[in-house]
Amino acid sequence: MTILDDDQPTKRPSAHPGENLDDLSVEELRNRVELYRQEIERLEREVVAKEKHLKAADSLFRR
Repeated sequence: MTILDDDQPTKRPSAHPGENLDDLSVEELRNRVELYRQEIERLEREVVAKEKHLKAADSLFRR
């Protein structure tokens, strides 16, 4: 016997660049903007951390 989830609401896929925005409400668009701002901040922190790591490795292996 198979259980079907046809009566379950479909989950909207997560945000991704280039997606069609036509079906999103103003509130959903604002939420996406905030999501992307947070993601940009996270990416920038990661870049800084990796640059520090590269500088430390360069100073260790360069005499």
